Amino acid sequence: MPVYRAPVQDTLFLINDVLGIDRYASLPGFSNATPDMIEAVLSEAGKFCEEVLFPINYSGDQQGCTRHADGSVTTPDGFKHAYKAYCDAGWTLLTQPEEFGGQGLPHVVGFPVEEFRMAANQAFAMYPGLTQGAIAALLAKGSDEQKRLYVPKMVSGEWGGTMNLTEPHCGTDLGLIRTRAVPNGDGSYAVTGTKIFISSGEHDLTENIIHLVLAKTPDAPDSVKGISLFIVPKFLVNDDGSLGERNGVSCGSIEHKMGIHANATCVMNYDGAKGWMVGEENKGLAAMFIMMNAARLGVGIQGLGQADAAFQNAVQYAQDRRQGRALTGPKDPQEKADPLFVHPDVRRMLMDGKALVEGLRALCLWGALQVDLSHVAKSEEERQLADDLISLLTPVIKGYGTDKGYEVATNAQQVFGGHGYIEEQGMSQYVRDARITMIYEGANGVQAMDLVGRKLAQNGGRAVQAFFAIVDTECAAAKDGPLADLAARLEKANGELKAATMWFMANGMANPNNVGAGAHHYMHIMGIVALGLMWLRMGEAAQSALAEGRGDRGFLDAKLVTARYFGERFLPDAGALRRKIEAGSEAMMALAPEQFFAA
Repeated sequence: MPVYRAPVQDTLFLINDVLGIDRYASLPGFSNATPDMIEAVLSEAGKFCEEVLFPINYSGDQQGCTRHADGSVTTPDGFKHAYKAYCDAGWTLLTQPEEFGGQGLPHVVGFPVEEFRMAANQAFAMYPGLTQGAIAALLAKGSDEQKRLYVPKMVSGEWGGTMNLTEPHCGTDLGLIRTRAVPNGDGSYAVTGTKIFISSGEHDLTENIIHLVLAKTPDAPDSVKGISLFIVPKFLVNDDGSLGERNGVSCGSIEHKMGIHANATCVMNYDGAKGWMVGEENKGLAAMFIMMNAARLGVGIQGLGQADAAFQNAVQYAQDRRQGRALTGPKDPQEKADPLFVHPDVRRMLMDGKALVEGLRALCLWGALQVDLSHVAKSEEERQLADDLISLLTPVIKGYGTDKGYEVATNAQQVFGGHGYIEEQGMSQYVRDARITMIYEGANGVQAMDLVGRKLAQNGGRAVQAFFAIVDTECAAAKDGPLADLAARLEKANGELKAATMWFMANGMANPNNVGAGAHHYMHIMGIVALGLMWLRMGEAAQSALAEGRGDRGFLDAKLVTARYFGERFLPDAGALRRKIEAGSEAMMALAPEQFFAA
C-alpha cells in the first residue's frame, strides 16, 4: 500500500532560506507569519494530511461517489468525517480575509498546505479548493450584499462553491455557451441550461453549494462578449443567512472518469434556477477568470502533489526491492540481489523526480509570494513587478508543472515494474489522478497559447523582459562562485529562451501557425529556465547554510548535488526545444486530414 510524508523540512527551507520570508515581516498579513508560527502550521497541516486525508485516498478511489435517484450524491466512506475535521481544525481559514472570518495569512503559507492536501488526497482536496476559487471571484466582483450573504459560510467551510463553464457542445470556446439567464423582474434571474464536468457539483459534505454559473441574458451578444456570471445556490439563502427552499438545480449524473473518482464530477441541470448576477452584465468572463487563474495555480500544485506522492513511493520501493546486481559489482554480496537503487536507469528516474518535484515546489512558492506582493508590497513598482511575474508564470506553473508532474508519476510507476501496474500498489491512482491536471482549467495547449499569444506581448513585453533580467542578474552574480557551472548553464538556457522569443516576434505575425506550432516547446523552455533559477537559488541557500554551520548537512549536500544534476540534465534541453520552435509550422500543418490514415 502507498505511503506519504508531508515535505515539511523542504518547505521550511524554501520559505525561510530561499525566499527569506522574514524580509517581508512589515507587510500586511506577514506580521503574524513568524518562522515559529509557520513551522507550527506546516507541521500540523502535514500531520493532518498524513493521518486523516491520506488513509482514505486509496479507498476513496476504489469506492467513488454515488448518485441516488433523487439526484443527491454521497462521497466515499470517511470523506464526510474528514471534511468536518478539516473545517473544525480551521484549515479553510488560513489565507481568507479576517473580515469574513479568515486568518489573513499570506498565500506563501497557504500554498504548502494546499500541496500537502493535494498530495495526500487530491479528490478530497478539490472540494475545499473549488470553494476557495469561488470566494476569490466573489470578493473581487461580488456586491457588498453578496459578500455578506455568501462569503463567511464559504470561508468557514459550511458551504461549498463551484465554477460552471463547460457545456456538452463547448469547452474552451465559451462563446458557444447556450445557458440562458432571463430576468425575473425582482433583481434575480431564471437560469436554464446544462453544464458538464462540474467538479464538486453535488455532494454531502456541506449544507449548501454556491454555484457560479456562466450564462447569457436574452439580448446579449452571441459571443464571449455576451457572457455574464451568476450566483446560483443549491438552496436559496434568506436575508438572515438561513437556508430556504431547494433551488432548481440538480445533478443529472456523475461522469465516469479515468481518475479522481472520489470527487463528484457532475452533469448539472439548471431548470429555471434562481440566480443573481455577479458584477456587470456581459462582463462575466472577466469575473470567472479571477477564479480560473486561482484554479490554474491550484492545478499546478496538484501536479506537484501527485508527483511528490508518487516519487516518495518509488524511492521507498527502490530501497526495498532487490533485482539484479550493480554494474560495478555486487553492493550487498551477502544478499542474492542488490536493491533497485544501484541501477543507473532507476537512479535516472528518481533523480529526475527529485529535481522536478523540489524545483516545482520552489517555483510554486515563489509564485505564491508574487501573489502576496502584488497586493501588499510597499511600492507601486514592486506590486506591478509581482503582478507581471505571476501573470507570466501562471500558465508555466499550470502547463509545464502538470506536464512534468505526470511524467514524474509515470516514471515512479515504472520504478515498480509490473507491480506498478497492479491496482493494490496504488501507483496507478497517482498516474490516473495526475493525468487530469494536464486537461482541466484550460488544457496545457491552451496554457501554452496563453503564454505566447497573450502574456509575452502584454504591456509591450514588460513581464518577460523583467523575467529575463532577473535570471541574467542572478546568473552574473553567481558566475564567480561555487555554483558557477550551474549559473553558466542557466545563462545559456535563458539565451535560448530569448532567442525563441525573438523568433516568434519575427515570424509570428506573418504566419500565426508558427506561434501555435512552437507554443508548447516555448512553455517548456520557460519552465526549464524558471526551475533552473529556483535551483540556483536553492544551491546558494544551501551553500550559505553549510558555510554558517546550520541545518541538516545531508539535506543540504543533497540540494547541491540535485542542483548540479538539474543543470547537467535539464538545462541543455532548452537548446533542442528552441530548434524545434525554429522549424516553424510548415511540415506540421502540411497534410490534409485524410492523409493521416495509412489504411
